[in-house]
Amino acid sequence: MTPDAIAALFTRPDGTYSFARWGRPIVPVVFGVEAETLATIKGAVELVVALANHTMAETDPEIGANLMIFFFRDWHELLDVPNLDQLIDGLAEMVVRLDDGGANQYRVFRFDDAGAIKACFAFIRMDNALSEVPATTLALNQAVQMILAWAPAAFAEASPLALVQGVAVLRPEVAGVIRAAYDRVMPAATQDPSHALRLAARIGAFG
Repeated sequence: MTPDAIAALFTRPDGTYSFARWGRPIVPVVFGVEAETLATIKGAVELVVALANHTMAETDPEIGANLMIFFFRDWHELLDVPNLDQLIDGLAEMVVRLDDGGANQYRVFRFDDAGAIKACFAFIRMDNALSEVPATTLALNQAVQMILAWAPAAFAEASPLALVQGVAVLRPEVAGVIRAAYDRVMPAATQDPSHALRLAARIGAFG
């Protein structure tokens, strides 16, 4: 990928560059799915975390689970989740906004003092469109979306996934960005646009 294409993945609507990766082991928990789907989702998370050469853990010392993924049919169901309003500031307003906008997914990230990701809350409303998506595809897409704090429009034009003989796989160029982003020589968080140039160089170094 070119530096400009990489920069677009982390450029916010106001034009600022903002990159962040996880700064601690990832501890996932999934709500609202059957046991079989739960295994699929956790497997996808493990796959993407391994790609990034990052780590997972059994518990987060601060909040227990730091990657919470919620599946539901109606945004207003979130208002009945115990203590969720203590984790998500402005939960009620968020629910109204997303419901009015017809959104079917949304992510909230939390960051530590260094700017690295310390928690992610992913909300997936299973509307008619998402209900038609295979569980493996949906799981892999969610895993990719949580591994970095991508810009809101990062994948508006093209999905991070591609179909190979009917099976969803991560696009090689997106996989390259993830691997480079977690290289030890790269910062865990930055707002310096030249970071995109460094990512491009790391991808090139991987061959």
